[in-house]
Order: sequence, then C-alpha cells, then structure tokens
Amino acid sequence: MAPLQTLEVENPIIDSNFQQFCASHHIFSVEDFLFHDIYKLQLSTKQHSNSERLEQGITVILSIIEGQHQPWLNGMELLEEAQGNKQSISTGYERIDMLLQGGLFPGNLVEVVGPSSSGKTQICLKTAANVALHSGGSVIFFDTGNSFSPKLIDKLLGQISDSAIMKIEEVRQEVMNKIVCRSVFDIFVLINLLHQLKSNLKNMAGCSVQMLIVDSISSLVTPILGSGAHGHALMVSVGFLLKELAYEHNLSVLVTNHMVGAEGGHLKPALGESWKNIPHMRLHLSCDHKSNICSMCILRHPYITAGKAVSFSL
Repeated sequence: MAPLQTLEVENPIIDSNFQQFCASHHIFSVEDFLFHDIYKLQLSTKQHSNSERLEQGITVILSIIEGQHQPWLNGMELLEEAQGNKQSISTGYERIDMLLQGGLFPGNLVEVVGPSSSGKTQICLKTAANVALHSGGSVIFFDTGNSFSPKLIDKLLGQISDSAIMKIEEVRQEVMNKIVCRSVFDIFVLINLLHQLKSNLKNMAGCSVQMLIVDSISSLVTPILGSGAHGHALMVSVGFLLKELAYEHNLSVLVTNHMVGAEGGHLKPALGESWKNIPHMRLHLSCDHKSNICSMCILRHPYITAGKAVSFSL
C-alpha cells in the first residue's frame, strides 16, 4: 500500500501528529481512507487542539485520492490517442501477434487467463525475452509463485533470435540484465512495489522500462477476497494502479489469472465479476498436452471481436 509516512516529504501537513491521529482510527495508508466515513472522521478532529491542521491533512489525502483518476477525455481525444498508439510489442509468438493485430500495445493492461499448466508463465517469459532482445527496453517481472525461470528464458532466447548472435556471451548477458525479477507473495507488498515503481518512473527521464509482468495476479488477490468488501476494494485498487502505470508511463502491463470451478463442472476465470472488466484485453489460453498445441482465444478486446482464436505450439 501507500503508507501515509511516504507522503510526508511532498505534503508536510501529513506529519507525525496527523499520522498518529489516523492510526487511532486504524488508517495507515491512502487506501484505508476508502473504508471510512470521511464526515465522521472530520468530526472527530474537533476533539483535538490542532483540529484545523488535521482537517487540512484530510483534505490533502482526499485530493490525492481524486488525483488517482484518469483525466476526462472527449471522443476526439480518445480517437487521436488510439490512432497515435500503433507501436506494438511482439509476444515472440507469430500466431498470437497475428491474432492481436501486432501483439501487445503500450498503455494497455492485458490479462492471460487459463488453467494450471496451460502455458501462461511460458508466454510471459517468452514475451519478456522478446522485449529485452528486440525493443531495447527493460522488463519488470513480479513473480508470485516461484515460476520465474532464467534457464527457460535463456532457452527461449535461442528460439526467437539468430542462434549465432545469441552465442555471443555479451549479448546474452545484456538481454538477461534487462529482465528484472522480484518475488512477491503478499498483496500489500505488491501495492507497495507498484507505488514505488510509479514514483521511480515519474522521476526517471527517458526511462527504458517497457513492460511490467505480474505472474500471477490471482495468486495474491484470491486469499484476500474472503474478507468481503475490503478484499474486493483492494483488488480493484490493484487493477486501477496497474492501469494507471500503463497509461501514464506508456507501459505494456501483462498479468496472468488462473481458472476455478463453475456450475456444471465448467471452469471460469478467477477473481469474479469485479475484476473481469478491469483489463483492457482478456485472453484465454488452453493447451492439449498430448499434441503440445495451444489455443489462444479473445475474451475481451477494445476493437477485435471476442471469440476469435488461433492455435500455436509452445
């Protein structure tokens, strides 16, 4: 999460006294404000000698929350934005790129959903390798299930490039160094890291980060959904934070999601109705392990009809 103490540098009003006041109401982060009655919180400041300063602090927090929303855009602005964002990022799989009319696009949050062992992680790794090799940009990879494999990336590099080039050790090292992996096993740690990344990207002119991958987002979100409204609010907060990073810094954000049982013995994407409309693009991945042939189907896309699919080999 975004702890209040991290905001004090840019907002001196959020000092130790204000933080202590918030802590007495079990508020430790900006997100915690979403679960409180602001009117009652403002009334409670009257019990303190520095009530005016506490009210100013609350106003600052509310302005920060308001600033999290994307700006209003009219139809012409949205059209110009869509037409100007034609630079695609190849996944390394020709058939998938053809299905998506070029691959993944900066500014978008893309979700790959599929059952266990369907190849979601391999697609993430190959896409990361392809970006690091051909785009000149770097990739940040948040690994939530110990699935990140540098050996597999090294093998995949040989599949997507001239083998003679990849035999040059300096080239291989340069590509591998552009993929930065961080193990994350807690939703609050992830939110913290996303806020840090947002701050770092804002302060880094000409930053070369091109892609952010979270494999898998559902591993972190599913355990908190049982807490009711609080869990769902955290899930939505993570989703919009990922979209904000993609939008503000022109990143391509790729996340994976697993499948769970539904009525009639069928499978459905995890995380439920509150999540399904957050990603710009949802792709369903399945794999026939006997033939090693996979299928990618569009569940949701800004301008491609849902239901279109391609088969390919991992």
